[in-house]
Amino acid sequence: MTIKRALKVSFIALALALIIGAWFYSSNIIRLYTAITLYDEDKIADNFISMPQAFNATTLQPSSKPYRFPQAHAPFDDELAFAVDDSQETISTFLRASRTTSLLVLHDGKIVYEYYGETGAKNQPHISFSVAKSFVSALIGIAVEQGLIADLEQPITDYVPELIGTGYDAVPIKDILQMSSGVHFNEDYADFNSDINRFSRAIAFGTSLDDFSASLKSTRAPGEYHKYVSIDTQVLGMLLVRVTNMSLTEYAQIHLWEPLGMQDTAYWLSDDQGMELALGGLNITARDYAKFGWMYANKGRFNGVQIVPEQWVTASVTADAPHLQPGDNPNSNSRYGYGYQWWLPVGRDDEFMAQGIYHQYIYIDPDAAVVIVKTSANHAYNDYQQRWAARHLAMFRALVSHYSD
Repeated sequence: MTIKRALKVSFIALALALIIGAWFYSSNIIRLYTAITLYDEDKIADNFISMPQAFNATTLQPSSKPYRFPQAHAPFDDELAFAVDDSQETISTFLRASRTTSLLVLHDGKIVYEYYGETGAKNQPHISFSVAKSFVSALIGIAVEQGLIADLEQPITDYVPELIGTGYDAVPIKDILQMSSGVHFNEDYADFNSDINRFSRAIAFGTSLDDFSASLKSTRAPGEYHKYVSIDTQVLGMLLVRVTNMSLTEYAQIHLWEPLGMQDTAYWLSDDQGMELALGGLNITARDYAKFGWMYANKGRFNGVQIVPEQWVTASVTADAPHLQPGDNPNSNSRYGYGYQWWLPVGRDDEFMAQGIYHQYIYIDPDAAVVIVKTSANHAYNDYQQRWAARHLAMFRALVSHYSD
């Protein structure tokens, strides 16, 4: 090779290295900037619909036989009022106050109301945040039915040996499902240095989610105290990947997306190694969130097909231990009860919810045959969190009463 040719090859190699390096660092900078400004008032709504473009994401394809809910021509009064602590407001004012991007009400399997606010649209996927946890629970139930997980009382380390020596060492799978792992985790989104915000920054840099999960330590024995720890769901994701020999996306595509007739493309955020953000990374349209909710309203059946085992659905929405009961509970850090990654409201009959930060919801009342999906981009989420929660529950119950009547 001549000197001239060698110099040319070296120059091309250097140029390629610079291009790759620039792409790598610019990608990380974009992700980090999005993570830091994710909840800013002027950016939050756009951020919540553009997560798959800002971060790594896998793709869930629409079903080969997409299902579309029929539309009911039922009147809807958005001036319907509901009260919290003797303070009344209408649904229309509350939707604006909580920066609702979508509200979909399903009654008897028909769409009776749809509202799309700022950035919302019928075919626009929206970040789920912790609503994704209930999807992971459904996948665990399917894996149990398939015999891939023998017993929920088994330690998770029987299946995920990478967690030996961590806070999850010897912790039963059931306690992780019920957010009673005993692992220490600071979930305060308002605290810049909290574990959950450190985790968000780790995502921005593409850090291994498995490695982060393995870095946590325990502070109490499992199965005694209910404390919401988002990483509990992340290790359930690790469990699914190990027992199915598939990614979460692949397994969900086969066992949820296809039989549920999902009609729109969805995305699941992931790290640089392709591991999905099990604890909150799904991006789905309101109509497809509603399909998942309608399946749970019907004990795991959808369109005549049993997708999630009925006994799993029943167990998932049952508080089967004292520390999981709703109300003032000294052994829980929440007034809501808890099942297998589902919330059980105070004063409930049979209602239950999947919910995520900044007011993402799938609310289900099986007796009333009502499912309500709400996505939001409420920058004021951290202000008066309990009152926000109470207002949402009051609105959901007012809608149930309205359609039951």
